[in-house]
Amino acid sequence: MTSISKKKISYSISAPLRSYLREYDREAHLPVAYHDLLRMSGAYPLLDRKGRDTLWETVFYEPQTLQDLSRGLTEVYALLKTGGDLSFTEHLMADRIDYCRFGNSQPFRVRIVNQFNDNYDYFYVKRADASRVYGLELEHVLAPNSINYLVCGETLIEEHIAGIPGDDFIRDRLQRPHLNQVRIAKEFVKFNERCFARLLGDMRAYNYVVDVTADFEDEQYRVRAIDFDQQSYEGKKTMYLPQYFKDNRAIVQLCTRLLAPETIRQYQTEERTLMLRRARAERYRLKNLIDCMRQDELAPREKVEQLKQELNEYHHSSRFNRCDSMGDVVRLHLKLMLGRARIAK
Repeated sequence: MTSISKKKISYSISAPLRSYLREYDREAHLPVAYHDLLRMSGAYPLLDRKGRDTLWETVFYEPQTLQDLSRGLTEVYALLKTGGDLSFTEHLMADRIDYCRFGNSQPFRVRIVNQFNDNYDYFYVKRADASRVYGLELEHVLAPNSINYLVCGETLIEEHIAGIPGDDFIRDRLQRPHLNQVRIAKEFVKFNERCFARLLGDMRAYNYVVDVTADFEDEQYRVRAIDFDQQSYEGKKTMYLPQYFKDNRAIVQLCTRLLAPETIRQYQTEERTLMLRRARAERYRLKNLIDCMRQDELAPREKVEQLKQELNEYHHSSRFNRCDSMGDVVRLHLKLMLGRARIAK
């Protein structure tokens, strides 16, 4: 089983990446920055409905500080959701702010409430990190999921991704009688393939969600990454394959039991074909992104060298020896992985 023992190094957003973000409307002036939220007066543990520790803390602030933050955070929400139309913010308020000390980005989660109907939504305020931004962009371009986020200086704002956390799904729902186990096994295979093709690491069960959609006869499932910190950072190839994490053992066993090897290969090919089509549709944006990535330092040199060696062995090639950066590795690996897909003419 794969494990992570050391905290990831944080990498600043470079000038070329900053230019890319401006070109694709990812950069905006924000009234609240990450460091503003650090002015909390105290915190208490946030428990789930069953009384379990969520590893989040609900933080509180001095009254004037909270009033200023609430106003600014509703404006941030408007920038994220309505392109900055502030006419809706009068009936919105930030009624709760949670903080997670666990994890690389130490994020804040903000709950925005509509005071007319008590409906609420979330977004996240994090420290901006180049690895995380590249992960978000690759997800937006190559995965079947649009990603909504904004960057301002050293602050990153991310839209909430709805779904059942993977660890909760495996613990509470995987053995439910009505669950279509074949469909969830299929989706995990596809998710595993997406992560490996674009080298997104650390997909332990709490770093992805399962989106459940009611269909006219059954349920459909989609597994979605929600944590992009470990985009092309680790040196071990297995770090980019969710199947090797201990947390995912139960669902991997389900795949092994229900899916024949030929069926698994079919689903892998289906996913690579879809990724290739998305890459072709967004070829210029993807090229611009990868060009920025190739110039950036995104991992220690020893990790880059280790991954080059392991991917040479996987692809039965020596072409990775010519890669100078982690961006070069991602580019070549994507080319080799998606080159296996075939699109009918």
